[in-house]
Amino acid sequence: MLLKKLFRTLWQYKAQFISMVIMVALGVGVFLGFNVEWYSLEVNTREIYDATGFADFRIYNDKGFTEKDLEAVKAIPGVEDATRFLSLNVAVKDESDTLALTVSENMNVSGILLMAGEPYDEASPDGFWLSDSYADANGISLGDELTLTYQTITVTGTVKGLVKSSEYLICLPDTTQMMPDYSSYGYVYISPAMLDRAIPSLYKMMAGSLYHQINVKSALDKAAFVEQADKALGSTRLILSKDETVSWSEAMGEVNEGKTMASILPVLFLAIAILTMVTTMHRITASEKTQIGTFKALGFKDRRILIHYSAYALIIGLMGTVLGIGIGFWLGWFIMNPNGAMATYIDMPSWALHAPRFTWYVLIGINAFLTLIGFLSVRKMLSGTAADALRPYTPRRMKHLRFEETKRFKALGFGTKWNLRDCVRHKARSLMTLFGIVGCMVLLVGGLGMQDTMNAFLDVFYEKAINYTTRVNLDSDNMTQEEGKAMAEKLNGDWAASRAIQIGDKGYALEIYSVTQDKVRFADTDMRIVPLTDEGAYICGRIARDHHLKAGDTLSFSPYDSDEHYVVPVAGVLDSMTEGVFMTAAFADQTGISYTVSSVFTDEADIPEDSRILNRQSKQSIMDSFDTFMDLMNKMIWLLVLAAVILGIVVLYNLGVMSYTERYREMATLKVVGFKDGKIGRLLISQNLWLTVIGILIGVPMGVGVLQYLLTALASEYELKLVLGPATWFISVFLTFGVSLVVGLMVARKNRHINMVAALKTEE
Repeated sequence: MLLKKLFRTLWQYKAQFISMVIMVALGVGVFLGFNVEWYSLEVNTREIYDATGFADFRIYNDKGFTEKDLEAVKAIPGVEDATRFLSLNVAVKDESDTLALTVSENMNVSGILLMAGEPYDEASPDGFWLSDSYADANGISLGDELTLTYQTITVTGTVKGLVKSSEYLICLPDTTQMMPDYSSYGYVYISPAMLDRAIPSLYKMMAGSLYHQINVKSALDKAAFVEQADKALGSTRLILSKDETVSWSEAMGEVNEGKTMASILPVLFLAIAILTMVTTMHRITASEKTQIGTFKALGFKDRRILIHYSAYALIIGLMGTVLGIGIGFWLGWFIMNPNGAMATYIDMPSWALHAPRFTWYVLIGINAFLTLIGFLSVRKMLSGTAADALRPYTPRRMKHLRFEETKRFKALGFGTKWNLRDCVRHKARSLMTLFGIVGCMVLLVGGLGMQDTMNAFLDVFYEKAINYTTRVNLDSDNMTQEEGKAMAEKLNGDWAASRAIQIGDKGYALEIYSVTQDKVRFADTDMRIVPLTDEGAYICGRIARDHHLKAGDTLSFSPYDSDEHYVVPVAGVLDSMTEGVFMTAAFADQTGISYTVSSVFTDEADIPEDSRILNRQSKQSIMDSFDTFMDLMNKMIWLLVLAAVILGIVVLYNLGVMSYTERYREMATLKVVGFKDGKIGRLLISQNLWLTVIGILIGVPMGVGVLQYLLTALASEYELKLVLGPATWFISVFLTFGVSLVVGLMVARKNRHINMVAALKTEE
């Protein structure tokens, strides 16, 4: 009998049950989806790190490392393994593409993962093991022949394998590009034997050992390793830990961003679902009070009645959880699949979905808590005797509040008074409605505001700051400062030089600019374009934060591979894609800092062939990568907008139906005394709109606050300044008002079906 009663009650309150299942499903889905995203990324990236022997430290030297240097590093206590390593950007003959030509003497460190073709052969004299993503983007197959050029050197070989490498997990040519573009840039591994074929001329050209890098596997912390490495090699070198490499820091940054998102947005959805459950279950059990009393009068034990009505909450929780698990894994798959959003950024071999263990415990806890809510709601109705339980539920009698005796309140219209009293009488429902509207506004302002912020960022850095057509990268190791300047003058462009420096115990880039043609511009922390002056060095915002520096302070740094030490004034703080220090060539000359021109920024379309030009990078190729990035972001933003609309509709409709049920007798009374359906409907809608206005006023600053927190927590690699455009304000307010109005109209239509006689026969 009770089982039949269970299904009849579910059908009777189908609107509330469906809305609650949707709310729980949304909460569980968003919670699980965000956690699946970051955890899957963590598991899958660590798999390729382990499989390819991703290095913990990288030691750099422009003059290269000898085998003796390698043995000295291997002898350091705590070093597990090490390899000499070469990564050199070369051109693909007859193409505009660039490949990172890579050699690792010991493939147990910084090695490759074979995806197709022959296993890597360290003795192969003509084999290429090519990035499978680059091959796919350019229609290259196993067995194809490639010819690579570096200055006057040509290397020809056959593609024997398609591979992935953790060293190029995020394959970017430089810091100006935000997203990989495998149609123009990739990587290729060759054997030391193949490299030996080009040694005579290449060795002479590089004036030292071919291997300018030693990659090390070690569990030592950076400070201890740097100290030991300096002793072993006899001088200070540029040493980067894996945390300072793009392939590790950016991937782990995505993991940490996912954790942050998973700790914010899912909490909002779950909190709304649980709080709405509290209010809904209380109202359902209140409506069922007579039925509960009947069961009690017929001799049903309290325990059996409690189990029966608690089952409603359990069913809602289980159905919502099952549906939410599906939503969660779909959301995780949407981001984490070989053709999905994350795959445009990170090049992994495995895209399996994984959920952290704690999420399953949380889901069990949520269901237990929802069941407890149902249990406590019905237990309250069982208090007293069977006769007490048989009496219909009577809301707590409300006393006249002090403000109701004021002249201002008495001067209000009937509808305003009625709605104000109802809001005070049913505080929980009113607060839940308000909470749902605030949640909707937070999602809309946060999502659309992120889009405005990124558009403003791209507009400043890549429309205004990048004022050139082509960036020409020069072979600074084999040209003098005068030759570099002459090249810039020949191309009618501005030029830049770069050196590796150390501030404290961390490595940065020192970039020296000569800007006479307005091809390169800089933005300050207020996103305004400002010129570099000759009055000191400029630092990026991250250095300013990390080292507690500001304009007017002094900056102390040391270039690597030298005993020089400089103390310079800080002329200003810049927003920058590069984590480094910037200064003019005039200030560098004045300070005595040596440098060699490494890049020229020009608008010249006809750039002559020159052996000293390593490669060219067009502004258009950079912008194309931004389009991919923005497409990825826009998908996520519109998912948030959709979630906000669904959240608003479900919460407001559920609470609107509850409001209608609670005021059913009052509306019947209004109909009896002559109120038309339209008038009663406007009374219901007006209360919704009041709460909507209040929710918008609260939700706007909360949305801005959440967005600012996300910008700080999620975008530490980019120095973003919060921007909210007029369209964001309009769309956020319009959608929230629209959802509230539509739901209000849906609920208001119900008053046409009020049975006045049945409603007024009930006991007050």
